[in-house]
Amino acid sequence: MNGRMERIRERLTAALAPRDLRVVDESHKHVGHAGARDGRGHFAVTIVSAAFEGQRPLERHRQVYAALGDLMQTDIHALSMQAYAPSEILQ
Repeated sequence: MNGRMERIRERLTAALAPRDLRVVDESHKHVGHAGARDGRGHFAVTIVSAAFEGQRPLERHRQVYAALGDLMQTDIHALSMQAYAPSEILQ
């Protein structure tokens, strides 16, 4: 796992105590893309957290962005996310 992915994982784990967390570096799909030239990466996150119970998708996204904080300016150019509450996941 690269350093950026580890920092993303650490921040999300500390803030949201996820039951499941997947972080995928998709930067290789964006080589040559104008936004990738500054060195920041493209990532996809799937997260399942009790912190999302009863929240709308926009509120969940805000929680993720808040947890990532300055990484959104220094390490992450683009972030796609799927954020679920445990009750939404089939057992």
